This record gives sequence, C-alpha cells and structure tokens, in this order.
Amino acid sequence: MDNLIVENEIPDILIKWYNQNKRELPWRNINDPYKIWISEIILQQTRVIQGRNYYLRFIERFPSVKQLAEAEEDEVLKYWQGLGYYSRARNLHKAANQIMTQYDGNFPKDYSNVLTLSGVGVYTAAAICSFAYNQPYAVLDGNVYRVLSRLFGIETPIDSGAGKKEFQKIAGKLLSIENPAEYNQAIMEFGALQCVPSSPNCENCPLISMCKAFELQLVNVLPVKSKKTTVTHRFFNYIFIQYNETTFLQKRTAKDVWQNLYEFPLIETDKLLTVTELFQNENFNSLFRDVNEIDIVQITNPMKHVLSHRVINAQFISVSISGLNEKFKSLIQLEKSEIDKYPVSRLMEIFLENDMN
Repeated sequence: MDNLIVENEIPDILIKWYNQNKRELPWRNINDPYKIWISEIILQQTRVIQGRNYYLRFIERFPSVKQLAEAEEDEVLKYWQGLGYYSRARNLHKAANQIMTQYDGNFPKDYSNVLTLSGVGVYTAAAICSFAYNQPYAVLDGNVYRVLSRLFGIETPIDSGAGKKEFQKIAGKLLSIENPAEYNQAIMEFGALQCVPSSPNCENCPLISMCKAFELQLVNVLPVKSKKTTVTHRFFNYIFIQYNETTFLQKRTAKDVWQNLYEFPLIETDKLLTVTELFQNENFNSLFRDVNEIDIVQITNPMKHVLSHRVINAQFISVSISGLNEKFKSLIQLEKSEIDKYPVSRLMEIFLENDMN
C-alpha cells in the first residue's frame, strides 16, 4: 500500500477508535486552558488513576490562575503532596504568577507565549494549544513515541536528538489539520490503552495491517532508548526530636530532591547509622551539643524510597531530649499535631502515618 495513502488513513482510524474506547476524564471535553494545563502537568509523571483525584482536589482549591498565583507556595506543595516531582508544583505556582504579571491574568493563546511559561516544554505547550484552542500542534509524549515507533518500524532512539526530530516530523505529517485536538487525544489514548508497553493486544488492533513492528516482529523491541539511567543510592538518617510535647522541622532549600518541602533534621551519610555510629557522628554531636540528656527512643526499620534516578534509603531515629541549644533556633519548633500543616515528602508521610508515637 502506498505510504501516503496509509498515512492519510491513520488519523480517521485513530479518531474512530478513540470515540469507541476513550475514558471519561474530568479534563476532557473542556477548552479551559488553565484546567488543561493543570491536568497535563499532573499527568507528566503520574498515572491517570492517581492523577484524577489530585486534579479534582487541586482545581477545587485553585479554580483559576489568580487563586493559584495568590496562594503561598507551601500550600501549593501541600496539595501536591504524594505526587512527587515537586518541581512541577513549584513551576505551576511560578507560571501562574507569570500569567498574572505578563498576561493580565489571561492564559496566553499563542504557542510561543505558552512555551515561555515556567515548567512548560514543547509537549505541554502543544497539548494546551491543541486541546484548548484546537491549534495544529502535534503532541509527542511517551505514548505517542511508542505508537509511531511501532507503526513505522522506527529504530532511531527516542531519547536522541535525531530521534526527536524524526518523530516530530512524522507526528506533524499525521496531524489532522481539521481536528487536531481530537486526533492528539486519540493517539495518546491509543498508546495508553491499546499500544501499551508490554504485551499489547495486537490481534485486535485497528492498525495491525499497517504496523511495521508487527510485521517485522519488533513490537517488544520498539521504541528504542539509547541512554541507560544511572541510579544512585543515598542514605538519610532522620532525627525525630521529642522535646516535651514538641518536635522540630527544617525546610529543604537546596536544589535537590524535595526542594522546599519540610522534614525532620537530617544527617546524610554513606550508609545508615547504628546507635554507636550515631553518637560518633560529627553532625549528630553538633546538633545536640550541650544538651545533657539524649535518649534514643526508637530506630525504625530501614525504608527504601525509589525516585527516578535515586534510591533513598532512610531510617527515622526518635530522640528524646531534656533541653535545647542555639542550634534549635534555626529549626521550626511545633507541636506534633501541627506537622500535618506542612508539605512533606511521601517518605516522611509514610513515617507520620505508621510510626510516629
């Protein structure tokens, strides 16, 4: 079959499949660029089933750009708590303020202007302009890369510069100019439900007769990635200090995991510390210098928290003390019941839910 004829048929086939199989989701069938933007940022690193509830809560609390911009960053992060990749929430807040100051609170309509918003890349800008304004910009997310690589038998790595150019060209050629919004939704949904990463149901695929990967038995090989992710292990010793009825938090301000979230005082080491090693640790001794009574109440079992490029190995050490020193002035002293007001990592949240006495 002629390649041009095949390409012309694909959009109609995908849109027909989409109308028969699409999921009903709260950010579909709307053209509000703000809500579409929020949904796209949430779904960047989050499964739909989890993202749906976060989206509904987020939109209920921040129903407009103005209300998001006016909120404190801590509150935005609190509503994001548990979703991970917290830079997304920080960028949302920053971009909302950009929209208020640069566009008088009106979400920009021009693709190039959308692309200037903090945290918005080529994919997100295309999705917003397509879904909200029906503009002819082709989306390229993980699902679309997978569909296109299999459909056309493309072995160029999707994470290479050459691959990105090649896939962008093909995506642009396939894009339905008459109905770019529905087509983009269709091909993304097709990758999410039909052309899935493992064991796709090829026999019931409406594109099977055109699929090069099926023909060449490359379905389980494509798409190709050239770069292997290097995973590093880090070791966090959290100090849960109990002083009378209060405890202490600090804010992570460095550009690192969980930036601007709150946590117990942390000692990072090259392995998790034993009680003996803890009392020999310079940072531990510095924190509790001149404090007479220090009692190790409990050390949790090691906990493992997997991030995209890091594995955090952690333990929480409950320490009871009888007095304070100058070091504690730099920490936030609060009652234990008040911790819930602060945005924390999922690792902290698990400890608070299960182990804190």
